[in-house]
Amino acid sequence: MAVILGIDPGSRITGYGVIRQHGRHLEYLGSGCIRTETDDLPGRLKHIYAGVSEVITQFQPDNFAIEQVFMARNADSALKLGQARGSAIVAAVNADLPVSEYAARLIKQAVVGKGSADKKQVQHMVTHMLKLSATPQADAADALAVAICHAHTNHTLIAMAGKANAARRGRYR
Repeated sequence: MAVILGIDPGSRITGYGVIRQHGRHLEYLGSGCIRTETDDLPGRLKHIYAGVSEVITQFQPDNFAIEQVFMARNADSALKLGQARGSAIVAAVNADLPVSEYAARLIKQAVVGKGSADKKQVQHMVTHMLKLSATPQADAADALAVAICHAHTNHTLIAMAGKANAARRGRYR
């Protein structure tokens, strides 16, 4: 059983999603958005750090997963996104959480089944997979998708490790 905090970083809106994993079963614990209201980047980064730290304190996750930066058309936007990611990662590292990073295409693949899925498809599948009564806001749904991707990756790695150990002992063929 593990509590996973997923983060969809953004310099203006950072989504977060928290799930509990019991083997293949996923349980929704909470989600939301950290909205920065200042125009200066250092102030926004401080707000992201404080917000992620507060979520960590509230939910006490065991794992921290975050979306990797992708190179957009605008280099300035990509740099700001990278700095927002950095603020969130520092909050996790300061809380002694292991940090895992996932590409957007891999996250969409894990949740929707195709790496080119749009935000509406991600929202729909997150709502369905976690049996939510309402559709979460897009950034919160993306963060939940990051957490789900991490849960699926962990489950697969644990299963593969178990098979490898059994094979070494001659019990698996």
